[in-house]
Amino acid sequence: MAKRDLASLRNRTRKNTRKNYFGLNEEELKDEEKKKEIVKELSNVVAMIPIKEIEAYAQQPRVDFDEAALQELVQSIKNIGIIQPLTVRRLADKQYQLISGERRFRASKLAGLKVVPAYIRIADDTQMLEMALVENIQRENLNPIEIAATYSRLKKECKLTDEQLEDRVGKKRSTVTNYLGLLTLPPDIQKALKTKQISTGHAKVLKGIDEFALQNSLFQRVIDEKLSVRALEELVRFLKEEKSDKPKSRKPNLPTEYKSIQDSLSSSLGVKVKIKVDKSGKGQISIPFSDTS
Repeated sequence: MAKRDLASLRNRTRKNTRKNYFGLNEEELKDEEKKKEIVKELSNVVAMIPIKEIEAYAQQPRVDFDEAALQELVQSIKNIGIIQPLTVRRLADKQYQLISGERRFRASKLAGLKVVPAYIRIADDTQMLEMALVENIQRENLNPIEIAATYSRLKKECKLTDEQLEDRVGKKRSTVTNYLGLLTLPPDIQKALKTKQISTGHAKVLKGIDEFALQNSLFQRVIDEKLSVRALEELVRFLKEEKSDKPKSRKPNLPTEYKSIQDSLSSSLGVKVKIKVDKSGKGQISIPFSDTS
């Protein structure tokens, strides 16, 4: 595409972003060279698209969604917006089909959003998109969430295996895996990482915490107390040691009189008899045996 044509696309992009959608010239899309430039341009641009213009993908493999988790995402979107844009395929003017981001799409509807951020795909542009994304990932000013999102797009939209992705971006699989893991963090932690309130080191430590309440509590302490990564690691280590040092709850000892009966029966029958007594005084005697018939 000539520089003048590319500038025209950028100007049209900016103009139509204010209108909340991209108007793409049908004639340009028929020209393969111009189409390549458009795909490259759109690969790194997030459009604000009216949610009513997006239709769900009929072959969406995921049909079951945890209602509680979905409601949590709705509340998060109301509070801080959508961190990761959706991906849609352009079908026609003002008509798009969802490719990825089904949970975010549903939650956005429930949150009452009128427009949503999205990457736009053009039909049959997989190879061109892959090239554009790989080129984009080489930029030096990407934040960790942008890098993770690009890796995710390469895997999902370009259908790359882990081995292919590792080869395309020139990174070790462990590095790619660590980046992709950042996308499993709660939206508020992802936003803090994106805005450089916390570092990738902080995020990596927080990602290793399974308890949501503890993870959120430690995240708030990092923000409020400006904890370093080392300080956060020490705090997590201290909490784990404190938890492991707590005496484990033991089952109440069997009263002496019942213990005597249990031992006597075990001795008489030649098997290990067990007597259990609950707090109300009700009990149960268990006698193991073998079928000798």
